[in-house]
Amino acid sequence: AGIFLVARLLPLFIVLPYIMNFISLVGIITVLLGATLALAQKDIKRGLAYSTMSQLGYMMLALGIGSYRSALFHLITHAYSKALLFLGSGSIIHSMETVVGYSPHKSQNMALMGGLTKHVPITKSTFLIGTLSICGIPPLACFWSKDAILTDSWLYSTIFAIIAWVTAGLTAFYMFRMYLLTFEGHLGVQFQNYIGKQKIPFYSLSLWGKGVYRRINKNVNLLTMNNKECSSFLKKKIYPIYDSSRNVTRHFITIAHFQFENEKFYSYPYESDNTMLFPLLVLSLFTLFVGSIGIPLSLSNEGVDLLSKLLAPSINLLSQKLNNSTNWYEFFKDSIFSVSIAFLGIFIAAFLYKSSYSSLLNLDLINSVLKIKRGPKRILWDKIINATYNWSYNRASIDSFYTMSLTR
Repeated sequence: AGIFLVARLLPLFIVLPYIMNFISLVGIITVLLGATLALAQKDIKRGLAYSTMSQLGYMMLALGIGSYRSALFHLITHAYSKALLFLGSGSIIHSMETVVGYSPHKSQNMALMGGLTKHVPITKSTFLIGTLSICGIPPLACFWSKDAILTDSWLYSTIFAIIAWVTAGLTAFYMFRMYLLTFEGHLGVQFQNYIGKQKIPFYSLSLWGKGVYRRINKNVNLLTMNNKECSSFLKKKIYPIYDSSRNVTRHFITIAHFQFENEKFYSYPYESDNTMLFPLLVLSLFTLFVGSIGIPLSLSNEGVDLLSKLLAPSINLLSQKLNNSTNWYEFFKDSIFSVSIAFLGIFIAAFLYKSSYSSLLNLDLINSVLKIKRGPKRILWDKIINATYNWSYNRASIDSFYTMSLTR
């Protein structure tokens, strides 16, 4: 709503160049801040939220540099892609609750996920489409709009353009990091049991949203499931459970742990039902094809694409600099550069977080980086890693600053 409001009031802001500079400054700060906060998040929904914050910064940056069409184009393409990702995360959380119970602190924790590809294949496929779209991989939706913003940023400020392009690489890194931690490796909650953390207090949310610690009351049950068959969209797959445990009881708060010594069974995540999968497939189709509304229908003229017709008569301060025509050579050159940066971020994420035995171990960057002997280089590297995680986990100390400066 804020992006649309600024876009509609842009004819008023153009009269005051300082306002336009301030809008672009706010946009580029938001781009970088949101991306850095998402680098090391464990909560899947929080990671997507900071990704949304960064993409909104791209839209605000486009408005500040006068690229009216690119800003609204990215608003449309990002809406479908991020709706797909948030609904996909809901499907993932829903499937994890069969293992950890109703506990947002656990069901949203990517440290307890991993290896979900074989359990939620449809959710995995749709989540991958949304991830690649946000990364800026063609021909998915966000590639067309983000590439337009990155190209226009060079015409406004070299510094802003460099920050925007570097952040595009960070976006590809943290988005693919989330994908790998969620779907690759093995189920992290099982490794938590192997390391002996079995008798620990369980975290849950009270009725008023405050975090409290509780232990499971094994005599209180919310419901009883006959978990013998689970249906999924387009096909039905049966997940057998041993006869000694046909009636599996879900506790009100969470499932404590898996008894690997005395029992030979444990629950696995399973695919969501059709009411959740059908919207995922619909949003996947939009993510695949909605970018076509901004592609010129003719190779000789610009402004004949569907989006330009919908926004006409719109304004674009950069239209004169772009000579009101599509230079396809420049377009492909810039596209190759932007896609290369995206693939670089994906490659780094795959190098650091893809594991053949456990996604749980990959939460620390140092586990996958080349071993550095103890010394000044190792100490410096540890400081960089700790600073990155502290910045991300503590949300850039914004909450601490707010508490100290405004609430006292």
